Amino acid sequence: MIAPSILSADFARLADEAAAVAGAGGAGADWLHVDVMDAHFVPNLTLGLPVVEALLAATEVPIDCHLMIDDPDRWAIGYAEAGAHNVTVHVEAAADPVALAKNLRAAGALAGLSLKPGTPLEPYVETLRHFDTLLVMSVEPGFGGQSFISDVLDKVRSARRLVDTGHLRLLVEIDGGINAETIEAAAEAGVDCFVAGSAVYGADDPARAVALLRDRVRAVTPHRWTE
Repeated sequence: MIAPSILSADFARLADEAAAVAGAGGAGADWLHVDVMDAHFVPNLTLGLPVVEALLAATEVPIDCHLMIDDPDRWAIGYAEAGAHNVTVHVEAAADPVALAKNLRAAGALAGLSLKPGTPLEPYVETLRHFDTLLVMSVEPGFGGQSFISDVLDKVRSARRLVDTGHLRLLVEIDGGINAETIEAAAEAGVDCFVAGSAVYGADDPARAVALLRDRVRAVTPHRWTE
């Protein structure tokens, strides 16, 4: 799965930018990744619920909301109620992630839990039993265009083993520095869903960039994918 990040898109043309990666016949983006930042949990301010609601009305691509915000226990449910397909909160910010996961699911969304690069996986394995997605950050959250932190792939491998052995049932997602050079290593480590910003929206043809990234994943992990 490829989830282009609108953090690298033209914010003045978000509906057009969403359409640019939609593709045709299922060939485009699987999800559209939306980074919500509050200038408190991370040192950047992006957008909020009204813009997400506008995007939901403008595209049929499922919206993948990544909430880099303080107090997600209070604010995250609104994104699920608005119609976001997946709502991810940070374990470092959530007061009660298990209760929040249940509430997100009850509101109609998949529940995702994100870990910063320096946050270990092991203390949260039991917590992750209540979630549908695990988002491993491969850059420090807050800004697009950063370099990929390869050390986080050990965390991905551990998560993949837990999924493959049945200890967890979730989708493994990665966000940060994903491009044509880094996506193969991430795929080999066991990632299911790849968030890519500038690698998609910096291309002349964003839909084609999505397809090329997907082709690279399938080339290095053919055993995991079927047509």
